[in-house]
Amino acid sequence: MIQRHKTVAVSVGGVVVGGDNPVVVQSMTNTATEDIKATIEQTAQLAQAGSELVRITVNTEEAAAAVPHIRDGLDKLGVSVPLVGDFHFNGHRLLNDFPACAEALAKYRINPGNVGSGEKKDQQFADMIETASRFDKPVRIGVNWGSLDKQLVVRMMDENAKLPEPKETEEVIRDIMVVSALENARRAEELGLSAGKIIISCKMSGVQDLVGVYQRLAEQSNYTLHLGLTEAGMGSKGIVSSTAALAILLQQGIGDTIRVSLTPEPGQSRTTEVTVCQQILQSLGLRSFMPQVIACPGCGRTTSTYFQELAKEIEDYLKQQMPVWRTQYRGVEEMDVAVMGCIVNGPGESKHANIGISLPGTGESPAAPVFVDGKKFKTLKGEGIAAEFKQILDSYVQDHYTTR
Repeated sequence: MIQRHKTVAVSVGGVVVGGDNPVVVQSMTNTATEDIKATIEQTAQLAQAGSELVRITVNTEEAAAAVPHIRDGLDKLGVSVPLVGDFHFNGHRLLNDFPACAEALAKYRINPGNVGSGEKKDQQFADMIETASRFDKPVRIGVNWGSLDKQLVVRMMDENAKLPEPKETEEVIRDIMVVSALENARRAEELGLSAGKIIISCKMSGVQDLVGVYQRLAEQSNYTLHLGLTEAGMGSKGIVSSTAALAILLQQGIGDTIRVSLTPEPGQSRTTEVTVCQQILQSLGLRSFMPQVIACPGCGRTTSTYFQELAKEIEDYLKQQMPVWRTQYRGVEEMDVAVMGCIVNGPGESKHANIGISLPGTGESPAAPVFVDGKKFKTLKGEGIAAEFKQILDSYVQDHYTTR
């Protein structure tokens, strides 16, 4: 059991983040927000994939004007996912000039490095916090190492240079990230926003940097924490880097909401980042979203590709059935299904799963024993193995999971 770092719970449009609540999955659209139709469609896709919060860019007057229409359109589709507004540079003005936008959003994201400079920074930050208080909205104070507060950087770099043994630049940057987040969170409290309305994040693109910063945040505060590796990258690089960083922190009990910021490959769905978040949480045993298919990698004993094809077919079948099963059966997302390729580990792994099938390897008897809850159930043969195995899955779900 992972011992969670205790943080203050924050309600974001009815989704409670922090405290003793499960880690929440977040995503972000990449549509132009003023394109109402496209933003509604992508937000709905992300929500259908399992995103529990969706962030949208609010960078222009047209985008701000579109937000309430996006909210209305989603509501008409029955999509209740809370919308988070991502503000930079002109957020104070947009929130003031478009009160319907301020009302429609469930949370505002403020980047302290992009609020302004000098006296303007203090006033513009205060304006955004005042709007959040007036509309009773939580705020994420999101520090990003690509857009740090320049005045804070100069101040802390100068202070470091005067030390008898100055720290390395990378170490000072980590310090700046933490100080920026905490100073601005406390400033928000001084302006009247309670700790129960504040989420903080410190986005970095290096795994060790991110881990180091969040460990310090957890040691120094109990604010709700949003985790994410910024500019993670594309494909396997982005997935592996994000997984490495988030898994370390989540294993230490740090983090209340997460996002995997993947650069989509051409033609790839934006929902991939949601799936990766879910797999990280499920692999760590923190939450369950989908029945898991356990399949061996294959070796010289499994020259046939049939077990690979069956594993893919069963995984696709589970994804297809889950929207229905989820509404009908409680706990089905925790089911384990094994599709194994030979006699070496096949029977053993199949017995450990709720349902498992051990396919014959090269030179083995052309029969596939099926195990249900550790006991041999029957042996399948012939051309209809996939169809029969699906029928066994359907029956198991109906018989073993409580109807809602």
